[in-house]
Amino acid sequence: MAKDHEEDLTLHDLIEGPTRDLTSARAAALAQTNARPTSDDHEVDGTSGDPQGSQLHDRPSEGAGPAGRRRVELDGLPASGGLYRRALLRAVPGVGGRRGTDVPALELAVGGVAVDQGHLADYDRVCGFRLTDRLPATYLHVLGFPLSLRLMTGPGFPIPLTGVVHVANRITVHRPVEVGERVDFHTYAENLRPHERGRQLDVVLIGSIGGEEVWRGVSTYLGKERAAGGGPRRDRGDRPAPPDSSARWRVTPRVGTDYARVSGDHNPIHTSKLGARLFGFPRPIAHGMWSKARCLAALEPRLPEAYTVDVSFKLPVPLPSTVAFSASAAGAGWDFALHSARDGRPHLAGSVR
Repeated sequence: MAKDHEEDLTLHDLIEGPTRDLTSARAAALAQTNARPTSDDHEVDGTSGDPQGSQLHDRPSEGAGPAGRRRVELDGLPASGGLYRRALLRAVPGVGGRRGTDVPALELAVGGVAVDQGHLADYDRVCGFRLTDRLPATYLHVLGFPLSLRLMTGPGFPIPLTGVVHVANRITVHRPVEVGERVDFHTYAENLRPHERGRQLDVVLIGSIGGEEVWRGVSTYLGKERAAGGGPRRDRGDRPAPPDSSARWRVTPRVGTDYARVSGDHNPIHTSKLGARLFGFPRPIAHGMWSKARCLAALEPRLPEAYTVDVSFKLPVPLPSTVAFSASAAGAGWDFALHSARDGRPHLAGSVR
């Protein structure tokens, strides 16, 4: 039985449920594509433990992708619940495998992903978008996220998913995508580099229709490590005063659970007091991609047909809290930010160009 959003999760819940990935709406969308979710027990190694490579969903395609990456075609989006459970179990000492020293030379792909209108409407409501048949830029991140999650929980991935920090996200919309279109996704990781608190890398997710790239997302993740990896240090100077706000939003704990439900991103730091404490947060924090989506929804009537929206995630938004949104025109684009309404601490800084 699903728990009420106000109840906290137990440690058993964190490892075994209730994080089974897709909502019924997304499962229905998968059924429309005649694609079944792949087994949670399979590793992404091109054969899923099948030495004959007979399982079509993990069979490498002919040839290699760009930059020498091996391309693996899946026959459907994976279920992220099992992937999160795997990541949590690998965080247990003596259980997790070795981490790679570089990004995997691997590209995962899935074709013909359909959009369920009910799920899209649910996402729009949670994030504040208007109810239309045009997909918000951030929705395609949600739609293809299980594929990237599968990559990040694969063997040898250099940064562990548990405790990873999403520090930046850039989305480029080449043209609007409508609800009736089917999207082909592929994902890969690149640019592993040192950081003053560990290592960071970029996970690239690309959406195409009819062989044409229509959408690209680049998420930058930081894996904290005890031994700092070097890299540029942040400016520790005085914090600038926040700009005047144009709106204030009350962000309740339900934002964490509702966004997890519609996004499939069930990281317990967003949905559970216990889960947040296990990773050093006194209480749950809002998903960074919810914060970005909420800001983009506020700018929705002013967005062009094609644009790039780039954000840096600063300090987490604790749940509950009140945040202040500000936006200012910058030529043909926009600069925007999210701050704490109480003390002006920065949560997010972004731009649309």
